[in-house]
Amino acid sequence: MRNKLADVLIAKGIVDVKVLNAIRNVPRHLFMDSSFEGHAYQDKAFPIAADQTISQPYTVAFQTELLAIEPGHKVLEIGTGSGYQTAILLKLKAKVYTIERQLELFKKTNLFFKKMGYRPKKVIFGDGYKGLPEIAPFDSIIVTAGAPEVPKALMSQLKVGGRLVIPVGAEEQIMTMFIRKSEKEFEKKELGAFRFVPLLEDKN
Repeated sequence: MRNKLADVLIAKGIVDVKVLNAIRNVPRHLFMDSSFEGHAYQDKAFPIAADQTISQPYTVAFQTELLAIEPGHKVLEIGTGSGYQTAILLKLKAKVYTIERQLELFKKTNLFFKKMGYRPKKVIFGDGYKGLPEIAPFDSIIVTAGAPEVPKALMSQLKVGGRLVIPVGAEEQIMTMFIRKSEKEFEKKELGAFRFVPLLEDKN
């Protein structure tokens, strides 16, 4: 079923062999509530705890491909969610720091990682808008929730040459990639419309 899913993603334009192999190797059904297991290898998003969703495999593959990850890259993930995206990044041998602001999900996913032997560098409960300045700079930053605007903190935490992939917009999001060209200069690319749950900011 995972091979079939990879074939669907190839048909939709995913070409990175390493990303496709990660999709083939990560058991997505384990990241979903058991009642949804039969849906795990369809190219669809599904609800998980705390009113969040596990992203559509195409979206996961699309965002991951844009990051151009090499083994050992330091990656910041905003929105751990079910941990599926995290697992894909780990399969690519990235050093993953992941932040989740929903306590229920944070606890559940953190336990799941330990049980399954997935070892992100750090799983953090907190506000993804702020990033992780103490660990920065990062080779890449991936945001897995729709942001009304691009958090400045995340831009500043990218290495020169690093990539930020973020869905930007309120109702519908445009997948946006920023490549840091220098201290002050960023190249911006807009890569089509997607729908995500909203990225929430702690106001206090």
